[in-house]
Amino acid sequence: MNRAYLLLAGLHMALIFWFSAQPGESVGIPPPWDKLVHAGVYGLLGYLLVQGTGRPFFAWSLSVLYGLSDEVHQLFVPGRVFDLGDWLADAGGAGAVVLAWGLLSRRRVRLQR
Repeated sequence: MNRAYLLLAGLHMALIFWFSAQPGESVGIPPPWDKLVHAGVYGLLGYLLVQGTGRPFFAWSLSVLYGLSDEVHQLFVPGRVFDLGDWLADAGGAGAVVLAWGLLSRRRVRLQR
């Protein structure tokens, strides 16, 4: 377990929460770019979590659950809504990065033999 990466993941999650707490369209990323931003932000979260834990499925699952909690949180922010597309972009971004990490990790191990 790498505590530095886990600390960075926690800080990243706090930043996500802060952006999600902004009312209305103050973040102002137009569709379809917002889905790419979601994928990138949650891809980074997945990377930080998998580096911190070394457990790809756990890192992806936690990223997906945090994305879900983020969308639910937005139900309570004026001018924001729960967006299933955003959540799917979160899950996809985290999944792509965690999968790539797993494949590259396996390749590194094979090359070291």
